[in-house]
Amino acid sequence: MSRSLPVLAGLVLALIAAVAVADPGRDAILATLAAEAKQADPAFAGFSAAKGQVFWDASHTGGKPDTPSCTTCHTADPTKAGQTRAGKVIEPMAVSVTPKRFTDAETVAKWFTRNCNSVLGRECTATEKGDVITYLSSK
Repeated sequence: MSRSLPVLAGLVLALIAAVAVADPGRDAILATLAAEAKQADPAFAGFSAAKGQVFWDASHTGGKPDTPSCTTCHTADPTKAGQTRAGKVIEPMAVSVTPKRFTDAETVAKWFTRNCNSVLGRECTATEKGDVITYLSSK
């Protein structure tokens, strides 16, 4: 019995992680972004967590000099809390830590608009948004 306890605990944790990632609001947001990405590029084949991580970690130009990357405020480890330039705490971006992330379309649109303009100096594309959400949903 004692040997099966760690296995059971692992299965419970896996189930909790799966529930945290699968959310109808997040799925709807990703579906909308996928439709927009497909319209912009008929060759669009789906979002990529790997591309999302590259985007997240990269230093970008065109935006504000004091916010060259997502990690400037959100940290390189999305499971950790970040901090705004004004010192306000930002809850972790990883869905495994903050399960309600990316579940409200209005909030997602607001923050992508604000942050993409700050980091890139422009709106993010639907593909960029979807890749980032996919990456952070995998964490």
